Amino acid sequence: MAKAASEVEELPKAIVRRVVKDKLSRSSDQDEINVHKDALLAFSESARIFIHYLSATANDICRESKRQTINADDVFKALEEIEFPEFIGPLQASLDVFRRKNAGKKAVTAKAKEANKKRKMEEAAAAQNGNEECKENGKEEDNEDEDGSPDKE
Repeated sequence: MAKAASEVEELPKAIVRRVVKDKLSRSSDQDEINVHKDALLAFSESARIFIHYLSATANDICRESKRQTINADDVFKALEEIEFPEFIGPLQASLDVFRRKNAGKKAVTAKAKEANKKRKMEEAAAAQNGNEECKENGKEEDNEDEDGSPDKE
């Protein structure tokens, strides 16, 4: 059964407006380009339908490969299948930039995790040493009276 119009998920209007205005301003000599609300709605709905169609096609490709997780290659194959091969180059370039940025973040995160693990181990060792010292001090204290002199048993 089809969803009612109010139940359909929409793309964020501010992002759609920003993308449309950016792309239109690049192809126009005008400083300020105004886009009517109905036009923004049409762009948004077109993009939503395109994303749905692309993801459904990528999902079919993924299932044909007997996998459950869609990967970038599935999306590239889907773009070819739905006859949008001109999107593959720019998308691959964006994906490469994204992966390089994430690789740097992952390296920083891995170093931070390693440092945190080392710090916790050192704290645990220090706590263990502290416990052993307390036990030793406790034994020495057991052998002393309240005035600090050794017990005479």
